[in-house]
Amino acid sequence: MNAEKLQKLQANVANVRIGGKGTPRRKVKKAVNRQGAGDDRKLQTGLQKLNVQPIPGIEEVNMFKDDGKVIHFAHPRIQAAVNSNTYAIHGRSTEKELTELVPGILNQLGPESLAGLRKLAEAYQAAQTNQGEAAGDDDDEIPELVESFDKAEIEDKAE
Repeated sequence: MNAEKLQKLQANVANVRIGGKGTPRRKVKKAVNRQGAGDDRKLQTGLQKLNVQPIPGIEEVNMFKDDGKVIHFAHPRIQAAVNSNTYAIHGRSTEKELTELVPGILNQLGPESLAGLRKLAEAYQAAQTNQGEAAGDDDDEIPELVESFDKAEIEDKAE
């Protein structure tokens, strides 16, 4: 083989090769892992098996937790399968305090929900007062002042 051709081929190989000896000559394109999209597809197929139907026109969804916080969905996408008692709520959620949402949700509640909300508010207030009393108990543990600091200061000046 001709020495000039050999040198040209070696120069070409040096330009194409990325690593050292034994590495592939071309870059390997890595597949992008889209696991989240696969999970969403699995969820949608599972919901289709239940024959869910979209429910339009719902502006917000509030889920009340036992600790007094509310999971709030603004403009969610809701699907329901009434025969299997299954509801799917899609959208961005935020966790808010009950006190933030109370003025806006009072007109949306029915009489039975209003009673439940009243009980929840009473429990929340009781928890707040218990925390306040616990902080107040710390004040009782402070010992009483035996002497006046003013008297001790006057005695130090006299000496």
